[in-house]
Amino acid sequence: MQAPRQLSRRIIPPQPLLSAAVVAGFVGLLFVIEAVDTALGHTLDGDGVIPRDFSQWDNLIWYPLLHGGWSHLTGNAVPLLILGFLATSGGLKQFSQITVVIWLTSGLGVWIFGSPASHIGASGLIFGYLAFLLVRGIFARSPLQILVAVAVFTAYGWALWGVLPGQPGVSWEGHLFGALGGILAAWGVARDARRVPAAPPASLGM
Repeated sequence: MQAPRQLSRRIIPPQPLLSAAVVAGFVGLLFVIEAVDTALGHTLDGDGVIPRDFSQWDNLIWYPLLHGGWSHLTGNAVPLLILGFLATSGGLKQFSQITVVIWLTSGLGVWIFGSPASHIGASGLIFGYLAFLLVRGIFARSPLQILVAVAVFTAYGWALWGVLPGQPGVSWEGHLFGALGGILAAWGVARDARRVPAAPPASLGM
């Protein structure tokens, strides 16, 4: 089993096939939920995060699972697959912790500061994974991860404009607080890795 210091600097997941299956399974679940929502006449779309509504606090639990139609979901699916897989490089346990931090930071940020609407969609997770991948190499002082960050920025850096107010009907607040959650998660991973001393080299007996 690898130590946190080693996991924090990985590029490829320890179990890439399992990681790919988990991320693909999550994205597949989103398609199943959207199919159910379509069959119900899109009644689930109102169950997103509704800012400052105490009666709807539990919507924080499932708002990234809901999408406003197939085009919304398909637009999120590919970046979620790619960035989610890259974010599993520290193992699935670390990935689940990263996801929880991003999920809650995005949801709570929207609930406190968001505009009045039902905020739904996995784009907060996407922006969180993107931000996590962009800054983790700096926190971990890993040249290889910084190179990955450059590649990720080249491919998806344009999306960072989505953290600013702009297009009507787009939850820029979810994007912004998702990205902040990704930065917080990257800092936490690096902090935990620094707390654990590196294992001393093994000595061979004669």
